[in-house]
Amino acid sequence: MIHVLATIQAAPGRRADLLREFHALLPQVRAEKGCIEYGPAVDVPTKIPAQPAPRPDVLVMVERWQDLDALEAHLAAQHMADFRAKTKELVAQIQIQVLEPA
Repeated sequence: MIHVLATIQAAPGRRADLLREFHALLPQVRAEKGCIEYGPAVDVPTKIPAQPAPRPDVLVMVERWQDLDALEAHLAAQHMADFRAKTKELVAQIQIQVLEPA
């Protein structure tokens, strides 16, 4: 199993629009072979000293996949290509971390 954290910087003021598009995409991705978990998350304001201030234009996709092949198939899926084309004006930057349990 692998974990993926995709930190997505939305265009200023467009996070809600991007989240709406992700929520529409969820059923297709969750039905993919090898998808264990896939969902968006946003910062929670806390008083925990180690946590930075909430980022109003950031969302993090929290994902778990059976293996790297499943992740690569997900990234190559037609619905993902369509999603990227549909949301390109909503996304300013993406950083992806692929991790394995240690």
